[in-house]
Amino acid sequence: MIKKLSALFCALLAFSAIGIAQQSQNTATTQQVLDDTIKLMRQDIQSQRKQLVAVNMSLTDTEATKFWPVYDRYVADMSKLGDVRLGLIKEYAQNYDTLTDSQAESLLKRSLANDDAVTKFRIQWIPEFQKVISAKKTAMFMQIDRRIGLLLDLQLSANIPLVQP
Repeated sequence: MIKKLSALFCALLAFSAIGIAQQSQNTATTQQVLDDTIKLMRQDIQSQRKQLVAVNMSLTDTEATKFWPVYDRYVADMSKLGDVRLGLIKEYAQNYDTLTDSQAESLLKRSLANDDAVTKFRIQWIPEFQKVISAKKTAMFMQIDRRIGLLLDLQLSANIPLVQP
């Protein structure tokens, strides 16, 4: 299931990057279709991610009743950071052939700031999860969440071309 999830996520972001890079003149309609497609694919990824968490967490019924609402809020808030990342990927794709040093530096700094924001976000959510599950299960959830994220990052990175000097 992890392979399926990472392949789907990879397809989403590769599609957005390639699709945008190949469009020399992007109409509003084309952009809306692309955005709608990305939205649907992201929803599917989140569903599969939730299934992976469910299979690996082994929550009791009592824990599950408390955990899933917190998880849903966590994912909704985390998706805002994903929106930033997707925006950076789109910007990179749009400017890939004409990328200036200034643009490259800006994208790099904003990408690293987004990575830092994701880490800080996870740290901020630890107490929220510990209110509804034990510290060990919270640690387990964070490991699962991070591992899935790392797999997705690896797939994504393999499909985004390096900056050309």
